[in-house]
Amino acid sequence: MLKRLFVFLIALLPALAAGAPMGFDEARHLLNRTSFAANVEDIESFAKLTRAQAVDQLLAWTSGKMITPPPAWVNEFESPRRLRDASEEERKAFQRQQAEKGAELRGWWITEMLTTPSPLTEKMVLFWHNHFVSGLQKVRSPVLMYRQNQLLRKHAFGYFGDLLHEVSKDPAMVVYLDGASNRKGKPNENFAREVMELFTLGEGHYSEQDVKEAARAFTGWSIDPDSGEYLFRRPAHDEGVKTLLGRSGNFDGDAVLDLLLAQAQTGEFVVSKLWREVVSPQPDATEVRRIARMFRDNRYNIKVALRALLLADAFYAPQNRAALIKSPVDLIVGTLRQFRFETGEVTPFLLAARQLGQDVFAPPNVKGWPGGEAWINSASLLSRKQFLERLFRAQEMRQPLPAALPGASPRERLVRAALDIHFDSELWFKQFAQGDALLTKVVLATEPAATAASTAQGVPRLRELVLDPAYQLK
Repeated sequence: MLKRLFVFLIALLPALAAGAPMGFDEARHLLNRTSFAANVEDIESFAKLTRAQAVDQLLAWTSGKMITPPPAWVNEFESPRRLRDASEEERKAFQRQQAEKGAELRGWWITEMLTTPSPLTEKMVLFWHNHFVSGLQKVRSPVLMYRQNQLLRKHAFGYFGDLLHEVSKDPAMVVYLDGASNRKGKPNENFAREVMELFTLGEGHYSEQDVKEAARAFTGWSIDPDSGEYLFRRPAHDEGVKTLLGRSGNFDGDAVLDLLLAQAQTGEFVVSKLWREVVSPQPDATEVRRIARMFRDNRYNIKVALRALLLADAFYAPQNRAALIKSPVDLIVGTLRQFRFETGEVTPFLLAARQLGQDVFAPPNVKGWPGGEAWINSASLLSRKQFLERLFRAQEMRQPLPAALPGASPRERLVRAALDIHFDSELWFKQFAQGDALLTKVVLATEPAATAASTAQGVPRLRELVLDPAYQLK
């Protein structure tokens, strides 16, 4: 009798835990994974909620609306045709202009990350940017990259099938994966290969013949060079029967995407990537299959998959705390948000992110940023610590700045921006009246690597914590 009661109580523990308040540690962990940084006020508020209440509240806060006005030129697509008869000097001027717009576009997104009331939205847009990869290096149109960012934003928490169909016809993607050169009789296989390997099935779950047949289905998907809009060129489309993934028919590109969505492997592939983004580097195969079934059964509803991941016991398991390495964007944006730095122009942070290996709108290749341990080596760890050291020393070097001169050079603007960084330490430390233990729990995801007791206080103590290797983890 006692044995059966004991077994019953053990089985009941997960349900009891699910209905109990999260507590400080779980709330801090959840917020740190789903935002760029967690502050004391939010942690204490979420600590009173159950896991389900907290996750539902986070998902209810998501929004496709931005608070940062976009660059003024985002609706002004410039056709590459204008360069056909351009002089060498005109070509160089156009390239300089595009480079300046690219820098402005990066600055716009970083500013939105720094100021948004919905950091989970920006983290998910960044996740999809690294899943459906395109880059300015090849697309060469900041306007098209901005439009793609808006598309990812629109569907960030929607239905993966809708996102897949729309991003496959997105002009930036058409340019990046050579869709415009894919035509009947001379198919280009780049998009067909990547839509299987990187967007849906994953490597090893399709054949080379599948790629060849799918490429025929995507023929005719192109872009209008005058407007920068998607254009289907019917004369370039292969109307013949194609056979792939065990099915035959007169498939067009949309039909192929639907075939890919019908594969169980697609749900598992996407959920595995989301798992590595929010839970741990090594997905649990059983849990992935369970959540992938929910994902597919709900028409690939991204919120359903994300909610299940954030409610999984594995998400809160001790071995998965501090198990992920902060990306450069996580580190930079998270630090600025966590300590409420006041900044002017964001150029220094764009350059820092590039130096650390994550230049937004410019992933290194079609596979995107590999993430995980690839973020850290001896050189990058040193660069990360130097950035943090400079950031927390900036206050000591801060001085009144004269009015900006019109027509200042990029270097002058950069120097000015580097000096225009302010950390109100007195105001920030008011939330830590309880002392160093609370400070350490908020700033670090795990115990500091430096085990010796510290007597430092204030900003010197803060520098010790952010320079500790544990600060690189989330």
